[in-house]
Amino acid sequence: MGDFVGTFWKNHSGMILGVGYNGLLVIIVVFASHFIAKALHGWINKTNERFEQFDETLVPILCTATSLVVYAVGLIIILDFFGVNTASIIALLGAAGLAIALALKDTLSNIAAGVMLLVLRPFRSGHFIECGSIIGTIKQVGLFTTILETPDGLYISSPNSSLWGSPIKNFTKNGKRRMDLIVGIAYSDSIDKGFDALQSVIQSEPRFMDDPAPKIMVQAMADSSVNLQLRAWARVENYWDIYWDANKKIKEQIEAAGLTIPFPQRDVHLFNEK
Repeated sequence: MGDFVGTFWKNHSGMILGVGYNGLLVIIVVFASHFIAKALHGWINKTNERFEQFDETLVPILCTATSLVVYAVGLIIILDFFGVNTASIIALLGAAGLAIALALKDTLSNIAAGVMLLVLRPFRSGHFIECGSIIGTIKQVGLFTTILETPDGLYISSPNSSLWGSPIKNFTKNGKRRMDLIVGIAYSDSIDKGFDALQSVIQSEPRFMDDPAPKIMVQAMADSSVNLQLRAWARVENYWDIYWDANKKIKEQIEAAGLTIPFPQRDVHLFNEK
């Protein structure tokens, strides 16, 4: 038995040492890949917590993608240790990736749009947006679709590419909105009294923002009335409550000032032709 082992070692010692050496390198590469992936995960999480650069939905996606890239590079290095032609494998994977990309171009466009939405953040969860025919509150932003809820409680699942490819109107992002409150008074009424009535509405509503300051103006000389406009700014969270309350106060103040809110009217002239 000893002679057999000695002979086997003498004849195959070079190969055994080479395999052992390569095996040791494989173990080192595996542990190094795992360590690098974990380190990158920690760096991404810490960077996002410090600077809030990415949406929370994007962080696990970035971590997963980073791990796949690190382990793929490690696998190529391991194959190279054993003499595998990695250049041909890379070329084969590239060709296969191109074929898959062409077959799934619509799906991949949604993924690309989802990544861009998550990185550039034109909206976030909880924002109220309008995009084309879609209007609602953002509930979730995923890689393939964005989930919204309409003001009347309907569920909308929109492909990311349809949102990314259209202008997005975000009502929440700036934190404030302007409201234009219009009331008509009769042509025989005093405009100054109308301004005073609207000014009393401003003074009685502390939720209006001071900067920009509210403004009162004559909006139009309409067919049946002189339209006065109260233009004021409010925080997004207070917008609709102020809007409804201010409309009620405007009617009450206009009537209290003795002014008239006219109905649409038209003068008709009759001519008797003989």
